[in-house]
Amino acid sequence: MNSFQRICVFCGSSAGFSGTYRDAAVELGRFLAEQRLGLVYGGGRIGLMGVVADAVLVHGGQVIGVIPQPMVAREIWHSGLTELRVVPSMHARKSLMAELADAFIALPGGFGTFEEFCEMITWSQLGIHRKPCGLLNVAGYYDSLLKMFDHAVAEGFLKRENRELVLASPSCRELLEQMQTFEPVVVRKWIAASES
Repeated sequence: MNSFQRICVFCGSSAGFSGTYRDAAVELGRFLAEQRLGLVYGGGRIGLMGVVADAVLVHGGQVIGVIPQPMVAREIWHSGLTELRVVPSMHARKSLMAELADAFIALPGGFGTFEEFCEMITWSQLGIHRKPCGLLNVAGYYDSLLKMFDHAVAEGFLKRENRELVLASPSCRELLEQMQTFEPVVVRKWIAASES
């Protein structure tokens, strides 16, 4: 079973239109603090990013924010974190977040959230790390993305074993349980012509 100290959470710099997303971010933050799991996230004070960080902090948890210098200059950084690390670029941000965290969760978000989560999955597929990656599928937000991953398998662009690197649940407790028992299977990445 995996033993985690810190979870990296990717999520929107918007809170979305439905209060359900904000509620889920609060619940996840509280849950992480109760489990004594530190939060690593993008360092912002706005949107779901700020909501999940505030929820961890108000429940006595530890939060490390990682933010690129240009965003500090735009004054969207969170001033109340346990620790804020300022890095030169988005690439440096992802690298440091990956280094600091033992697992990755995506709350609802937009392009940035999709890109960060999919890069961590890609790194797992390539064997760069063996850390679990999970989607907190709030109100079915990620249903279409999960169907897209299944479609990629059906069309021969993704191996079933690699599709299974993506964990998902609407429950933060259930998702953490999946992550704690996660055992990545190392497979040959490339799909041969005979398999397509």
